[in-house]
Amino acid sequence: MSAAREVTTAEVVSVNVGRPREFELKGKVFTSAIWKTPVTGRLEVRGVNIAGDDQADRAVHGGYDKAVYAYAREDYSWWSDQLGVLLEPGTFGENLTISGVEANEALVGERWRAGDAVLEVTQPRLPCFKLGIRMGDQNFPHKFSQAARWGAYLAIVKEGDVGAGDRIELIHSPDHHVTVGLIARTYYQDHSRARELLAASSLPQGWREWAEKA
Repeated sequence: MSAAREVTTAEVVSVNVGRPREFELKGKVFTSAIWKTPVTGRLEVRGVNIAGDDQADRAVHGGYDKAVYAYAREDYSWWSDQLGVLLEPGTFGENLTISGVEANEALVGERWRAGDAVLEVTQPRLPCFKLGIRMGDQNFPHKFSQAARWGAYLAIVKEGDVGAGDRIELIHSPDHHVTVGLIARTYYQDHSRARELLAASSLPQGWREWAEKA
């Protein structure tokens, strides 16, 4: 997807959407939209989400820097082998299941054209307890982090329609080395590299503040 890792077969496998629903955990009621379902046809990508989709708490899971979440079919294949069960698109709550893209190697600020929309890579997905609820395994967020297959959050730069089968094309690659994987590894494993993250001019404000303090 970049000049050094160009892929010509990158595409959207499915578009997945879902609305917030309530669930109970240890006597408390929570709300999440992690349950996503693949849809047919084309959907409009606009504002801070995809038509028909929503987030329960945009302060944590949505907003401009987390408008769309993408996860790779190749990573799902790895998980299916590990878990011994076939995982369908949307299982991890992503909006776009994609193929031919190594999300961990995506640079913060690089831009993809998918269908008529232009999306910008912003950060990795750090799992919370709701992923454990979705998977029926309270320890799954830890397993997800250990696996280091994060997927990528995307901002919507240009609104447009997207559908399964659309080609994903890299149209801009920034001149720095800050990848989705580097952010996550720095956060979980090696805070000494935090200053490196500041090389990405479009690094989301929350991550910039964390890197400056770390």
